[in-house]
Amino acid sequence: MLLKINQLTKSYKINREEKFPALKGVDLEFNKGEMIAVIGESGSGKSTLMNVLGGLDKDYQGQVLFQGKDLKGLKEKELDKYRKNQVGFIFQSFNLIPHLSVLDNITIAMTLSNIGKEERTKRAKEILKEVGLEDQMKKKPNQLSGGQKQRVAIARALINDPEIILADEPTGSLDSETSAQIMKIIEKIADQGKLVIIVTHSERVAKNCNRIVEIADGLIIKDQKNNDSRVLPSEKKSEKGKQNLSFMSAIGLSFKNMREKLTRNILVALGASIGITSVIIMLSIGNGVEKYITNTMNEFVNPLVVEVNKKSQTTDTTTQNPGSIMMAATTPFTDEEIAELAQVKDVKEVEKAYAKTSFNSFSIQLGEEKKAFQSLATLSKNVTSENITEGDMPEAGEILISASLNEQYAESLIGKEVILNTEVGGKKLEGTYVVSGLFGEISSMMSNINIVYLNYGDLESMAVEAGAVIEPNTVYLSTDKESKVQGIKDTIKEMGYEGSIQEQLLEMFTEMLSVMTYILSAIAAISLVVSAIMILVVLYISVVERTKEIGVLKAIGARRKDIKRIFVAEAFLIGLVSGLIGILVAVLMMLGINFLTNKLYEVDLVVISVYYALFGLGVSIVISVLAGLYPAAKGAKLDPVESLRRE
Repeated sequence: MLLKINQLTKSYKINREEKFPALKGVDLEFNKGEMIAVIGESGSGKSTLMNVLGGLDKDYQGQVLFQGKDLKGLKEKELDKYRKNQVGFIFQSFNLIPHLSVLDNITIAMTLSNIGKEERTKRAKEILKEVGLEDQMKKKPNQLSGGQKQRVAIARALINDPEIILADEPTGSLDSETSAQIMKIIEKIADQGKLVIIVTHSERVAKNCNRIVEIADGLIIKDQKNNDSRVLPSEKKSEKGKQNLSFMSAIGLSFKNMREKLTRNILVALGASIGITSVIIMLSIGNGVEKYITNTMNEFVNPLVVEVNKKSQTTDTTTQNPGSIMMAATTPFTDEEIAELAQVKDVKEVEKAYAKTSFNSFSIQLGEEKKAFQSLATLSKNVTSENITEGDMPEAGEILISASLNEQYAESLIGKEVILNTEVGGKKLEGTYVVSGLFGEISSMMSNINIVYLNYGDLESMAVEAGAVIEPNTVYLSTDKESKVQGIKDTIKEMGYEGSIQEQLLEMFTEMLSVMTYILSAIAAISLVVSAIMILVVLYISVVERTKEIGVLKAIGARRKDIKRIFVAEAFLIGLVSGLIGILVAVLMMLGINFLTNKLYEVDLVVISVYYALFGLGVSIVISVLAGLYPAAKGAKLDPVESLRRE
C-alpha cells in the first residue's frame, strides 16, 4: 500500500467561533498503478483532499500515511522533501512560471534539488519527448497553446520521478480533442506504476480511470473500481541523498527573473549606486590629499633613515631636514642613550646631529655683503643628493645653503668662500667655509626660512675654538631595508622618544584629514539608507507579483530556506550590479577630476585604491542583502495553498 488515510478531518475557520468542516473523517487507501478519479460538487472537499495528500496543507486531524510513515509527524524540511521527490502536481491553470522557458519550467524542480545542468537538461529532453514537446523547449509559456502548457505541467510533475501524481482538473481548460490527448499521457503515467489521483468534474475523465472516489459534504459516498484495474504492488522507493538549492542555483533563478524586469532592476541599481559612488569618491579624495601631502613632505627624506628626538619641552623651532620646520629637543642625548638606540633591532648605523634656530644671531658674509639665515643643522644620511638643486654635497670645510638664501646675494655663492657666523651655548662661533651647493624648499611656505647645513665635525671644531660644547639633540638611525623602518619607529616610541616633527605634524594632519573624510563619507552614506529602502520596496513588490510562483515552487518541494535564498540572491545581484556601477562611475569621475587638477596644480586629487573599490562593493552587497531579508522572509512564510489561488 502506497498511501493510506485514516479518519482525515479538516476544517476552515470562518471566524473566531465558527468553523466549516471540509473533510469529515475520510478513510481511503491508494496503491501504485492506480488511476483514481475524485469527483464531487464544488465545495465537497476534493481540492482540500488533494492539498493534504500533496503535503501542501498540514493543518488537519487524522493520519496520512505514505509508505507507512505519517506525514503529520514529518518535520517541515521532510515534508518539503516529500513534495519534491514523491509528489508531482498538475494544475488546471497550468501554473507555469511566465519568465522561464519551457525547459527551465520543467527542470526547476531538479534545480531545487541542486542537480547539475547537464543531468537536468538530459532528463528534461527525455520527458519532453514523451509528451511530444521536444521542439518547444526554448519557448516561453505565452507562446504555447493550452494543450502544450498542460503537457509542460505534466513534464514538470514527472521530472523528479515521483511516486504520486496529483492532477487538479487537468483537462478543465482544454477542448475535447486536447483533453483526450492529455488523458492518454496521464494513462501512460499510471501504466508506469505511478499512483495518479485526478480531481475532476468530467464524467469522461472519470470513466478513463480504474477507480472512482466520490465526495459529498466532506464524506466519501462512493468508492468503486472500474474494470481494467492496474493495481501494482507497492515498493519502497530508495531515498535520494541530501538535496538543497545551492546559492549559485538561487542566483541563476534570480538572474532570470531580474532579466524579465530588466529596466526596473537597472534603474534600482543605478539609484543604489549613487551612494556607493559618493562614499568611494569622498574616501578617495581624502586618500589623494593625504598621499600628496605625505609624498611632498617626504620627497627629500632618505626612506632608510629614522630621526629620533627627545620629547620637546620648549617651542624653540629648528630645521633638521631640507624644507621642514621642526621642534628642537632642548635636552641633549647622552652617550648611554645613544648606545641604547644603537641596540634597537635592525638599526645598522647611528649618527649624532645638532640643529638650532635663531632669528638674529646667524649670518653668512661674502666680502662686504652679509645676510642672515635662521636655521643651522648638521648633515646626516637623511639629507641625500636628491635634495641638491645645484652643486654637490659638502665635504669637510664646506657648507650647503638653501636656494632662497643664495638668491639674496648679487652672485651665486657656489664655490665661493664665505664667513659663517653662528652661536652655541651663548658662545659666538665663526668659521670660513666654501659653499658646495644649494638645496630647494619643498613648498613656497618655506621660502622665508633660510637654512645652512654643515658637517658635525666642522661644527665641533668651531665650538672647541670658541670654548663651547656641542651636544647632539637629534639622532639618526639607519637600516638596510625600508620594510624595517616602521618597526624601528614603533620601538623608539615605546622607549619614550619621538620621531621628527615632520612625522608628528604629518600624523596630526592625517588624523584630522581622516576624521573629515569619514564625516563627509558618512554624510554621503545617507543616500545608502534611501537605496536600502528602495531595494526593500522593489523586492517586496516582487514578492507580491510572484506570489503564485512562490506557491508553485513550494508545491514542487521548495523549502522556506529555498524561497528566502532566491530573493536574497536577487538582492545580492542588485547590490553587486549597483556596486560595480558605483565603482565604474567613481573611476570615471576620478579620471575627470584628476585631469583638471593635473592641468591646474599637477596633482592627482582623487586616488581610488583597490581597498576602497572592494569596500564600496562590499557595502553595496551587504546593504542590498540586508534590505532583501524582510521581503525574502515574507515570501518564505506564504501559505502554498493560498499562494496558488492568487491570480
